[in-house]
Amino acid sequence: MDRLIYTAMTGASQTLSRQAAVAHNLANVSTTGYRAEEHRLRAVQVKSNALPPGLSTRAFAVDASTHTDFTPGPQIFTGRAFDMAVQGTGWIAVQAPDGSEAYTRSGNFELNVNGILQTRSGLPVQGDGGPISIPPEVKVSVGIDGTVSTIPESGEKNTVNSIGRIKLVNPLEADLVRGEDGLFRMKDRSAAPIDEQTKIASGYIEGSNVNAAEQMVNMISLARQFEMQMKMLSTADANDRAAAQILSSR
Repeated sequence: MDRLIYTAMTGASQTLSRQAAVAHNLANVSTTGYRAEEHRLRAVQVKSNALPPGLSTRAFAVDASTHTDFTPGPQIFTGRAFDMAVQGTGWIAVQAPDGSEAYTRSGNFELNVNGILQTRSGLPVQGDGGPISIPPEVKVSVGIDGTVSTIPESGEKNTVNSIGRIKLVNPLEADLVRGEDGLFRMKDRSAAPIDEQTKIASGYIEGSNVNAAEQMVNMISLARQFEMQMKMLSTADANDRAAAQILSSR
């Protein structure tokens, strides 16, 4: 009886957490560079400090880890000079509000009033010498290796100036952790080294890697699983009442 109650109770609670994760994925099905997440559960034996300890009949279902799907999303052509998509594996480095370095695949960048290349949320894009500053009245092009070049729109229009290089990194996926802001960081909060093999495509953005149909199927499956767990709790309660009646009749 204990095993049934504890497993069903904690399983229902964690199923709600998994439903929340699936709902979050569905809400970001059109978010640029988004990576789907999945909650993985495991069973944990309940330990008692009572003496004697009793039988090992109770187990919890707990959230063991949050898995991130790092599969690249589809690349969408936009033609904008400040739109960039990482080809294959790798990340674009940005400066977080606390000054630390974070990583994103969302490459729909823009310029602020001071000419700093930044994300749509206002985070500066990291270059080889800090944030990249683009002068006014120039035409911008970004090379496959992240080099940002400008051509004056007036005067000598054939003069190409390199003003910086976007920092591209490719740390191990196991070393990355997703923050509450959706950005990824190194687990030890260090800065990942530049990776010369990581390339970007200018004029493209990377779409979300969420499969909407798969997530909807998961949502339906989790809803049925939750109903089954609640039914198990009702069955356990009915069995307990029946057992109590049998014992009281004696």
